[in-house]
Amino acid sequence: MRRVLGSLVALFAALAAFGVGLAPAQAAGPRPVVFVHGYTGNASNWVTAMAVFRAAGYSSDQLFAYEYNSYGDNKQNAAGLASYVNQVKSRTGASQVDIVNHSMGGLVSQYYLKVLNGNPNVAHLASIAGANHGTTYATACTIYETCRQMLPGSTFIQQISAGDETPGSTQYATWYSACDGIIIPYTSTRLDGASNHNVVCQTHIGYLADTVVLGAIAQFTKS
Repeated sequence: MRRVLGSLVALFAALAAFGVGLAPAQAAGPRPVVFVHGYTGNASNWVTAMAVFRAAGYSSDQLFAYEYNSYGDNKQNAAGLASYVNQVKSRTGASQVDIVNHSMGGLVSQYYLKVLNGNPNVAHLASIAGANHGTTYATACTIYETCRQMLPGSTFIQQISAGDETPGSTQYATWYSACDGIIIPYTSTRLDGASNHNVVCQTHIGYLADTVVLGAIAQFTKS
């Protein structure tokens, strides 16, 4: 018996040494979160959010910020998000991620989940002042394809809004406010089938420093 046990221990040690049959283990704790910025934004937009999430129990290696070309094409940006999510899953060993987006990041996220069938990879989606049904404010920058896609009624908006706006088993939530000033109409952020939260008064950029809203989102993604 001792000889058999000794052989098994030696076998498992050898397998571990060479990584045979071993898959990356997901770290204990909540799923990794991918933050998706808005038009002209970047990863620095999420400094406060990441601090709030860390205070809520996330570790720094569970928080990721996807950056994309604000002046290109949101279809390509969504394809880039798909690739980024796969990288995060591979790096962390997680089977799913959660996505938190802001402004035009809503379009990138919705296209990924709905058109590119990314929803099986996403457990929770939180949209902060997302331009999910477009915004008339985008008329100020229609020189760029992304802004033309962001106009209410655009082919892009029609594509992500047709039928089920919240497909799959993903849990969706939005935060929107009449004081937004950039998403016009401000109710554009709401998604049918989502848990939609009307914030009493918050500006479009103010959300990025709103620790109360960000704290609520951290609790949502951990649920």
